[in-house]
Amino acid sequence: MLVLGIETSTSRSSVALVDSDRVVASASLGVARRHGEFLAPAIAFCLEQADIEVDRIHGVAVGIGPGLFTGLRVGLATAQSFAAARHLPAVGLSGLDVLAFRARYTRRAICAVVDARRGELFWAFYRPAPGGVQRATDPVVGRIDQLTAEIQAHGDDVLVLGDGTLTERQQLLDTGAEVAGPELAWPDAADLAELAVPRFVREETIRPDELRPVYLRDADVRIGWQQHDGSAGGPA
Repeated sequence: MLVLGIETSTSRSSVALVDSDRVVASASLGVARRHGEFLAPAIAFCLEQADIEVDRIHGVAVGIGPGLFTGLRVGLATAQSFAAARHLPAVGLSGLDVLAFRARYTRRAICAVVDARRGELFWAFYRPAPGGVQRATDPVVGRIDQLTAEIQAHGDDVLVLGDGTLTERQQLLDTGAEVAGPELAWPDAADLAELAVPRFVREETIRPDELRPVYLRDADVRIGWQQHDGSAGGPA
């Protein structure tokens, strides 16, 4: 089963083609605010490098946040357009889930943290589970002091990862948690697609027009739905 993954919920953009659990091709760009000009050429590049015709793709998986507002809109619009034009099913996954999945072989509790800008962070806690991870708390948005208090209250050893650790590293280390490096700072489309494959196999999919972003801030929700109501295209 060949799945196209698209992840743009952070400042990093990535695209990947995954055949079951094998990454066939991938491309990424670590330049902020370049999601729109990157995605279409990146998809074409992956198809060309893998020598795969577009009609072999079985479904599209996309990051739905929480994350940066503009990146989410671009990624979702691209996924919707690509899937709708080819009558493909879709799966939307949280970038926090994808980050935690990247650390699925640890025995520690996992805290995935994404930079929300405006002095805030998005985060959720996870526990190891057979074959992956299981979310232990709902995603939330808050300040670094709120996050460090939760980590300290957790009690167990905690591995913290995500781009939210890059600017708040010392405060997180002061909690006694293990803080991952830049290699685990961003959700990646290859992990996203791999995580989505079982859902496609079980046919736990949705139509492209049913994809919705995860917004944790009221202001983002209002902006997103205002723009959705005023357009003929898909949501955010």
